[in-house]
Amino acid sequence: MPTPLEALHTTFGYSEFRGRQRDVIDRVMAGRHTLAVMPTGAGKSLTYQIPALCRPGAGLVISPLIALMHDQVRSAEAAGIRAATLTSADDNREETIARFIGGDLDLLYVAPERASTDGFRRMVDRVTLSLIAIDEAHCVSEWGHDFRPDYRLLRGLVDAHPEIPRLALTATADSHTRADILAQLGIPEDGLILAGFDRPNIRYGISPRDGLPKQLAALVAETAGPGIVYAQSREATERLAATLAQSGRPTRAYHAGLDPSVRAANQRAFVGSEDMVMVATIAFGMGIDKPDVRFVAHAGLPKSIEAYYQETGRAGRDGDPAAAHLFWGAEDFSRARRRIETETPEDRRPGERQRLNALAALVEAPGCRRAILLRHFGETPPPACGNCDNCLAPPSAVDATEIARKLLSAAFRTEMRFGVTHLADVLAGRETEKIRSLGHHRLSVFGIADDAEQRLIRPVARALLARDALRADEFGGLSFGPSARPILKGEEEVPLVLPPKRERRRRDRDRQSWPDDPLFDALRARRRDLAREQGVPPYVIFHDATLREMAALRPVTLGGLGQVSGVGARKLDEYGEAFLEVLRDHA
Repeated sequence: MPTPLEALHTTFGYSEFRGRQRDVIDRVMAGRHTLAVMPTGAGKSLTYQIPALCRPGAGLVISPLIALMHDQVRSAEAAGIRAATLTSADDNREETIARFIGGDLDLLYVAPERASTDGFRRMVDRVTLSLIAIDEAHCVSEWGHDFRPDYRLLRGLVDAHPEIPRLALTATADSHTRADILAQLGIPEDGLILAGFDRPNIRYGISPRDGLPKQLAALVAETAGPGIVYAQSREATERLAATLAQSGRPTRAYHAGLDPSVRAANQRAFVGSEDMVMVATIAFGMGIDKPDVRFVAHAGLPKSIEAYYQETGRAGRDGDPAAAHLFWGAEDFSRARRRIETETPEDRRPGERQRLNALAALVEAPGCRRAILLRHFGETPPPACGNCDNCLAPPSAVDATEIARKLLSAAFRTEMRFGVTHLADVLAGRETEKIRSLGHHRLSVFGIADDAEQRLIRPVARALLARDALRADEFGGLSFGPSARPILKGEEEVPLVLPPKRERRRRDRDRQSWPDDPLFDALRARRRDLAREQGVPPYVIFHDATLREMAALRPVTLGGLGQVSGVGARKLDEYGEAFLEVLRDHA
C-alpha cells in the first residue's frame, strides 16, 4: 500500500501536507484515536481520505447532511477514490452495500441516524475498516451550538471496534465543547490536535444595519465571485433575493418553505456557478463543499460566535481572499433575549445568555474583530490582524456614559413602556402632541440632551440593547436589563464606537493584486466547458489556484502538467490533454 506522502502526490497532486494534516494522519496511521480541530479550508477531509488509501479496509465516514456527503463523494471520485454514500436519497443502496462488503470501496459515507442502527452495526462487523471518521463532531456535544442527539448514539459503534482508529473532526469547538467531544467519543486527552482557528484570507467586517438592501447591494457589487447572504426568515430571503437580482447578478433563494425540487435546483445552480449569489436561511451551506465562495454576508445576528465562525467559514475555502460581513440591529438582540427567556429550557439559559453577550462584545468592539474571535476559542492572537474593518479603518470612540444614563433615566421616568423614538423626543424637548397628552413635557428628563447628545441617542440605544442594559418588548417598549444598574450608579462606562465614513472599495478581484491574465481566463473557460459536459461543478475538476499555477508555469507536456499542485494521476489522465491544448495555444 502507498505511504501517506505517496498517496498525497499520486491521488491529489500535492507534494507536501499543510498545517497539522501530517500530525493527524500519523496518529490515525498508528491506530490511535484523535480529535482534530481544524479551520475550514485546512484540508480536514484529507486526514481521513489518505489513511483510507494507506490502511487495509474501507474508511467509514459519518456526516450529518446528505447533500454534503454527495458533494464529497463527487470530489473524491474525481480524484480516483472509490467512494459512495449509503443514504435514504440513494437508489443504489444494494449495490453500495455489496461494494462495501466486497472490499470495493475506499470510503463509505453514512448519516449518524443510519450508523447507530443495529442492522448497520451488524454489517460493519463483517467488514475490515481502516478508520471511523466522525465529521462535524461538535454535534455530539450539548455545549456545542449544533447539538444532535443522534451523534450521542455513535459511542456504541466505535466502542464495538476499539482496535479501529476513530477520528473526530470539527472546525468549531470551544474548550467546553472539545472536552465534551473527547469524553463522548472515548478519545484520550492526548488525542486532541488543535490546528488553530485563524482564517487569514477572510476579511471580517461588521456594520449596524442602515438601509440593508443598499448595504448588501454595495457588498455584492464590489465582490466578484459566488456569495452567500444569510437572512433570518423565509420572507426576508425572498425579498432580498428579488432586490439583489435587480443588479443583474445571478441570484437565487433557498429556504425550507420552497418546493424540494426548486430548492435542489437552486442549490445545484449555485454549486456550479462562478458568480451566483444565494440568499438563504442558515440551513444552507453546511450541505455543500464549494471552495470558491468569495463572500458570506449576514443580514442579521447569527446564533452565536461559534455559529458565526462556522457560517463565515464557508467563504474562501480555497485559500483565496474572501469577505465576511455582518449587518446587525438592536432588534436582533431584543428578539434573541426574548427567545432565550421564553423558549429555551431553563438549564440552558445561562449558556445562551453568555453566547449572546459574546456576540454583543464582537459587534460593538472598537478593536480587531479577528482577535476577539480567536480569543473566544482560547487562542492568544496579536492585537491587530490587518484584515478586518477595524484594523483597515480604525473607528473613533466617544464616552457615551452620560447620554446613556440620560436615556436610561428617560425610560424609567416614562414607566418603561415607550420606544427609542419617543424617548429621543422627550430628551430633545420636543413638545409633540403625544408628549403633551402623556404629560411627559413635565418630566425632569424633558429637554436634558444637547444637540451633540441627541445625535448619539439611537446608536447609544443600540449599544445598550446589545449589552443587555435595555430590553425591548414585542411592541418596541424599552425597559431595564440587568446591565442597567451599574451604568446608572456610575460603576460602568459606555464607550461608543463611531465607524468611519464608508468609502466604496474596488472589486475584490482588483484588490487581490492578480493582474488580468488571458491564459488564466482561457483555462477557466476550458474548465467551465468540461464541467458542463460532465455535469459537475467547475471546482471538482480543478481549483482556481491550480489553474493560476498552470498559467504561471505554462507546462507543454503531460509530465510538466503533472508537477502542478492539485493535478493528481486520475485528473492528469482525464483532463491533461484538454488543458495542454489551451496552454499550447498561448505558448
